[in-house]
Amino acid sequence: MIRSSKGIVPLASRQDGVALMVVLILLVLMTLLALVSLRGTLMQERMSSSQYVRSLASQSAEAAVREGESVVAGRPIPAAGSGCKLGVCSTPVATDTPRWLDDANWDANSQESKDADLGDLAVASRFIVEYMGDFDSPGCTTGGDVSGTGCTQREKIYRITARSRAADRADVTLQTNFAVP
Repeated sequence: MIRSSKGIVPLASRQDGVALMVVLILLVLMTLLALVSLRGTLMQERMSSSQYVRSLASQSAEAAVREGESVVAGRPIPAAGSGCKLGVCSTPVATDTPRWLDDANWDANSQESKDADLGDLAVASRFIVEYMGDFDSPGCTTGGDVSGTGCTQREKIYRITARSRAADRADVTLQTNFAVP
């Protein structure tokens, strides 16, 4: 009890709202902790979503490469200097920009993959096949006899480039060499 001019005043009425201030400060701290935790969770959600879209784009590009291989296996070699038709192109000129690095070429000369059907989550994929020339088969060997006339087994080598793009999110490019006996 405290004595004053009004008489004896109970001590509880003299706290002046200190408990309220402590509770408000604790509430602000808890809110900040919750916001930091939420931010981290949202970042992890975005990362997993991006990884999922990249995985779909990779699968789509892989399917386009396989489709390009099947196209090459059943199609004749394009004539030299004939450009591209349905995604199959003649031998590239060494001094030109590679076809697969030129965005305008992807629009004009590539073939859209039909094998990359991922349902509602479809990711656009296209492929370009370039004839690189005839080369000796790796199975050719002289068996140590260097006096032989050489190998008569030749393979046609194609460079297959597939690109998959998912609405400004994932861009995957795969390239492989494919030999046709």
